[in-house]
Amino acid sequence: MRTRLLPLLIVLMAGVLLALGFPLGAGMAAVQQQRVVVDRIDDTARFAALAQFVTTRQFGPADEADERLTTLRSELARYEDLYDIRVGVFYRDGRAMAVAPAGWSVPPEGEGRQAFQEALAGRRSHDPAQVLPWRSGRLAVASPVIRDGDVVAVVVTDSPTGKLRSRILHSWLLLAAGETAAMLLAVGAAFRLTGWVLRPVRTLDVAAHGIATGALNSRVAVSTGPPELRRLARSFNEMADNVEEVLEQQRAFVADASHQLRNPLAALLLRIELLALDLPDGHEEIASVRTEGKRLARVLDDLLDLALAEHAESDLQLTDIAEIVTDRVGSWSPVADREQVTLTYSGPAAVTGWADPIALSSALDAVVDNALKFTPAHARVDVTVEVGGDSIGITVADGGPGLTEDELSRIGDRFWRSNRHQNVSGSGLGLSISRALLAAGGATLSYAPNEPNGLRATIAVPRDGGGDTKAIPKSARAGQPGGRAAKA
Repeated sequence: MRTRLLPLLIVLMAGVLLALGFPLGAGMAAVQQQRVVVDRIDDTARFAALAQFVTTRQFGPADEADERLTTLRSELARYEDLYDIRVGVFYRDGRAMAVAPAGWSVPPEGEGRQAFQEALAGRRSHDPAQVLPWRSGRLAVASPVIRDGDVVAVVVTDSPTGKLRSRILHSWLLLAAGETAAMLLAVGAAFRLTGWVLRPVRTLDVAAHGIATGALNSRVAVSTGPPELRRLARSFNEMADNVEEVLEQQRAFVADASHQLRNPLAALLLRIELLALDLPDGHEEIASVRTEGKRLARVLDDLLDLALAEHAESDLQLTDIAEIVTDRVGSWSPVADREQVTLTYSGPAAVTGWADPIALSSALDAVVDNALKFTPAHARVDVTVEVGGDSIGITVADGGPGLTEDELSRIGDRFWRSNRHQNVSGSGLGLSISRALLAAGGATLSYAPNEPNGLRATIAVPRDGGGDTKAIPKSARAGQPGGRAAKA
């Protein structure tokens, strides 16, 4: 969100600075030129005052008797030599009364001619066009010489614009530096502003993701950010408290109910056995009642195991995964031999990863038991360990009937069992318990079809980063829907 909000703020601030900078730059250039124009107007007015008293119309060398004309010409020459500005006093017909440098005349066209024509009309020439740093040219200013109410001559100055353009460029560079500094300051302020506004949003996002992945103890600080976001953070914390309390009550209820029902069930089974003493051997109803009673006892035991698995903390250790897998395969080999199923292991002799050894062993027991339970005689159950990237994969592939696509989407749901396997013993909680045990240590359990037939259950154990996983309580993670599982 910050990457989307920052460009918008920066573009808006840049637009504001440019909208202010261009008029300010134009105004600074106009001020610089106006100073020059005012200075030239003062000069032309002074020369016009001198020329006003020159009555001799002489087009050749000055007559020594006309000291005023001689003074005017010397003033013009000294002015041109000192400032490098061409200046002249011209009669109405364009002939020169006095000019510096010698031989200069009124330009036949352009701003100089326009200024001369306006001065002949008895008014000072209008402001010349704005001088710009990249536009070369000269600056012409003219003032009329008035005697007895009539315009008898015109004073014209023609100034180079190099220094003026340099001053305008310098002022623009200062303005650009100021705008750049203001932009950098604005960008810094935008970073601070977006950080202040979005910090609660990022915290909310992290907390919401934590709760979604099972860290129900995630909360948001309500001391930073705008008032609306602080109020949202308080509401989020209240919601998370309520959710955690409800889930905790649910887990406590399952644990208490399964624990409290075991004693009455044990007493009931004992009474059934006492009643069976008065009935003939092989009575079908008694056998059926015994089977259902044992099945109910198994469900209560699994419910209690699930509640404990969701509530206990995971004890992650750097563990030899291959050793645990080979040990469990060896423990289940007698069962496989009894069922006439070939149980094999393939993989490295030793490979380490971060796991809770007890939880991983229990989960493997449930997965291997599930595979052996549904694999027919003379088929195979292959257990393999493979190292890939940052995880270790433990795959249990059976040769059973497998599951359909719809059934694969539900595998691992609590109490769910395929309609085709209702006659197989089990509570439907074994793989749910396995998922809860594995999720506590950051491991995952996934399922896929096995070719040509059967089911592949894959446990992915992290190779490193065990310390990060311990920060998430097992009770929080296990309550989340994970990979769906199956036939247990």
